Amino acid sequence: MNAILPNQYAMPDAEGRFGPYGGRFVAETLMPLVLELNQAYERCKADPTFQAELDDYLTHYVGRPSPLYFAERLTAHMSEQHGGVANIWFKRDELNHTGAHKINNCMGQILLAMRMGKKRIIAETGAGQHGVATATVCARFGLQCVVYMGAADVQRQSPNVFRMKLLGAEVVPVTSGRGTLKDAMNEAMRDWVTNVEDTYYLIGTAAGPHPYPAMVRDFQSVIGKETKAQMLARRGKLPDACVAAIGGGSNAIGLFHPFIEDAGVRLIGIEAAGRGLDGPDHAASLQGGRPGVLHGNRTYLLQDDDGQILEGHSISAGLDYPGIGPEHAWLKDMGRAEYRAATDMEALEAFQLCSKLEGIIPALEPAHALARIGEIAAEVGKGGDVVLNMCGRGDKDIFAVAQHLGVEL
Repeated sequence: MNAILPNQYAMPDAEGRFGPYGGRFVAETLMPLVLELNQAYERCKADPTFQAELDDYLTHYVGRPSPLYFAERLTAHMSEQHGGVANIWFKRDELNHTGAHKINNCMGQILLAMRMGKKRIIAETGAGQHGVATATVCARFGLQCVVYMGAADVQRQSPNVFRMKLLGAEVVPVTSGRGTLKDAMNEAMRDWVTNVEDTYYLIGTAAGPHPYPAMVRDFQSVIGKETKAQMLARRGKLPDACVAAIGGGSNAIGLFHPFIEDAGVRLIGIEAAGRGLDGPDHAASLQGGRPGVLHGNRTYLLQDDDGQILEGHSISAGLDYPGIGPEHAWLKDMGRAEYRAATDMEALEAFQLCSKLEGIIPALEPAHALARIGEIAAEVGKGGDVVLNMCGRGDKDIFAVAQHLGVEL
């Protein structure tokens, strides 16, 4: 738990590997595009005007920095349940424009795409938040936008589908497989191969071929950088633990990354246990999977004995990806981060509890982290501080939650 990732800023290496994970496993036709993207990103990283432009949009368009909020009533409730517990803080990225952390990465990548001269943007989306954020930045800069979304997710995230269309995006339902995030990403990759000249693939999670895992991490690290400064200002110390829900892992790595070298800060990711880790209906690839290759990178995946990728399940459309970003796989193996899980029912309970106690309706994604926050706060103990990344708001999930609770709207 207190291991330090050696020379963490050298990760990934030049080949995009985090230890044995990551890399570039793509079709020959895609390799020039991936290499072009990597070169363009390296140029932008070295250009102070790029970061200044991004910071300006993050401040005046996205609404950063997001607040760090002391969840006083939730802390008191958990103290009653567990005895003395640490203070529970929310990093409130649900207050960003578009309602989630996804806009941080989308703003960075759209500025990069425009510098590369790309006019057509494609994306995949599960819960719809990345799709909405992509459609938003495309509308802002006048670019064509095509979003691939699993047909099942189109049904359970209909408000976000309507938002994307209002923003001018074409939403393409994907019917292959279970019609979820994995299948949407498959179709987006096929599109990219077919339209190599003018198309930029704006990946939403910290996975895919290099440089995507590192690039998405870098754009999302604004979350952890702000949290570090805000905790020092509010408490005069770093948090004792940082907690985040994990699907592909972008919001979590964004919170975790700036703390990796801080040995006293526990990093805890919460996967989707679905209907239980003892059966097939979950999306906890770090706890129920093994290493393999999917969507251009090597990482932990849910797969059968023959190496065929299994379908993940979660009540949350944003957490049912059957893999994980390669940096999380490396952090797990290194022992620097801990990974737990929460079931559908536990997330539903936490969704309602947070709404009633704090007046904050969370998305189903961070509701999984909320389901474990009491036990983590109890482990840290009274006087400590635990930060949970409130990575999305629950507007998009109201209809799905009502259905699960048997409430007719």
